[in-house]
Amino acid sequence: MQCRIGCGACCIAPSISSAIPFHSFGKPAAVRCLHLDNENKCSIFLQSCRPLVCSGFKATEDACGSTKEEAMAILSEWEILTCITQAVPKMNDRN
Repeated sequence: MQCRIGCGACCIAPSISSAIPFHSFGKPAAVRCLHLDNENKCSIFLQSCRPLVCSGFKATEDACGSTKEEAMAILSEWEILTCITQAVPKMNDRN
């Protein structure tokens, strides 16, 4: 499958845990990458500073669906299913 130029879902929906240019601490899920231009194209696509996590992503129908909206929904769901949650300690009853 060819990437849909101007989609940008893979640069918005998922989190990126590693530092990347302009995102020193990574990028939170559902936050637009600062490298997306106004046409949802990656401004560092052909540059060596492009993170491996980005260059390693390949557009597939199961990830991208058939529209940008489907891609956002699928990738957002995958983000939720794979996120690491921090355990919250239980509060002791004070009764």
